[in-house]
Amino acid sequence: MDPDSKITSLTQIAETALVVARNGGADQAEVALSADDGLSVTVRLGELESVEHHRDRGLAVTVYRGGRKGTASSADLSAAGIEAVVGRALSIATFTEIDPHAGLAPAERMAVNPPDLELAFPWPLSVDEAESVAREAEASARGFDSRISNSDGATVASGTAMKVYANSHGFSGGYPVTSHSMSCAVVAAENGAMERDYWYSVARDPARLMPAEALGRRAAERAVRRLNGKPVMSQTVPVVFPPEMARGLIGHFVAAIAGGAQYRKATFLLDALGEQVFPSIVSIQEDPWICGAMGSAPFDNEGVATAPRALVENGILNGYVLSSYSARRLGMESTGNAGGTHNLVVAATVDSDVDGLCADLERGFLVTELMGQGVNTVTGDYSRGAAGFWIEAGKIAHPVNEVTIAGNLRDMFAAIDAIGNDVDTRSSVHIGSVRLGAMTIAGAG
Repeated sequence: MDPDSKITSLTQIAETALVVARNGGADQAEVALSADDGLSVTVRLGELESVEHHRDRGLAVTVYRGGRKGTASSADLSAAGIEAVVGRALSIATFTEIDPHAGLAPAERMAVNPPDLELAFPWPLSVDEAESVAREAEASARGFDSRISNSDGATVASGTAMKVYANSHGFSGGYPVTSHSMSCAVVAAENGAMERDYWYSVARDPARLMPAEALGRRAAERAVRRLNGKPVMSQTVPVVFPPEMARGLIGHFVAAIAGGAQYRKATFLLDALGEQVFPSIVSIQEDPWICGAMGSAPFDNEGVATAPRALVENGILNGYVLSSYSARRLGMESTGNAGGTHNLVVAATVDSDVDGLCADLERGFLVTELMGQGVNTVTGDYSRGAAGFWIEAGKIAHPVNEVTIAGNLRDMFAAIDAIGNDVDTRSSVHIGSVRLGAMTIAGAG
């Protein structure tokens, strides 16, 4: 069945569920459906290790009746399954508390003629073809250096998902998306010490994946360069986060400005709207309409139309991340972020990559791995195990293991003094390397 036919079929199921909900006494109802199909093939040590096919179907129904909300889900998309899941949602709604803020997003906010963002690029990948690509990536990694002693394997995956959302306002929308990926992880050993590292590539369009040979080589390079690590003394120095690490900082920022954290008063950025939360060099644009990007969407999980906006401008917070529910709790309007943010684009402040950001430092620490969950977005306290490289006179001096980097997120954000142009687009956060002027490194003593 072609994508358009699948979307039509899922839309019909959604409309049937809405009718059942209305007939059951719901004042309002919304339905989300998904149909995912995919293939994942892993090769390890030159041998085919696993082949996984997945075919998932999901139906989630939410009903509102008399200010009460009930939600139920099922993988059964048959007529009987629809009746059953709607019945469960209606039953749940009889037991929940009345919530004056509950309900659908406003009808006037629904997406009208949403744009085609080119999010689906089918990859007719056979098991043999996927195995061949994975073999190439792993062979490249294992052949890179004699110190590559073992492999955790290389995986090639391809998936297509159909997403449909409909509600009792009369809104109905759906579109297909694809996600294709390749990864490789290997172990390097020398003088009795072993280090593991990896690399990966992900894209909507398989043509934009990193070549297998280059990806394997990158994974091996990362593993080998971690060998022969040395301790460092505890001190306060500049810290550089490469793009794949820097996006975590933005993730903590988003968690702090999310509507739920704001109305629960559980955030270190409480009531920070209009405040200077970053230095004036920092600007963050949310752009849901980047064609083919991993975080693009024509509407959010409530059918609210998405639109580009300046989330942070010259360091000043211009808006929160709100669903219709959190917006009502705060006396505001939805920002089209039910389900999360869409393509946060952090503007570069310098014409340099990670090496350029390190080159300016007399000494510092380049973070390449973070461990643990020591981040408290209520207080902003940040303390995580880390590994990476020590910088002396602008160059990498040696690998570093088993240190802790610590600070407070508000202070860390204020300490950003450069953002590079080496932008990583593998997620919904598009950001280059980030340098903080000072952080505490807890090391050997």
